[in-house]
Amino acid sequence: MRWAILDTNIYIAAWLRGDVDGILSDVRSSFIVRHSAVVLSELRRGTRMRDAERRVSALARRAKPIWAPTADDWWDAGRLIQQIGDRLAWDRARRRAFQNDALIALTARRHGATVVTNNAADFVLLRKTIRFALITA
Repeated sequence: MRWAILDTNIYIAAWLRGDVDGILSDVRSSFIVRHSAVVLSELRRGTRMRDAERRVSALARRAKPIWAPTADDWWDAGRLIQQIGDRLAWDRARRRAFQNDALIALTARRHGATVVTNNAADFVLLRKTIRFALITA
């Protein structure tokens, strides 16, 4: 069985539609889902309502194991952001916003996992520089 990391926007889309099983059923039938520490942090940071907070906390409790970026992933993310940002003339805010996607991609690559996302643009940019599997929903 193959592994997948779901990007933050996949969870949000599923929760907003109230159709978690429908959106995620194909992924669950083809992959073992592993949770990214970066994604869990993004989800927690974005909670504004009590219901969302409970949902994210429940996910974090069930999310074992949690895959976290290593020191090497952080170092490589800095290089990727520098190279891509310089090539595309990004300002500091855009580079900062890109960091988490780079960390998710590098973590997935290290584990041989597929990233599942609705944010094709950032991950396609990353795939031009590093190899990792990607599915865009």
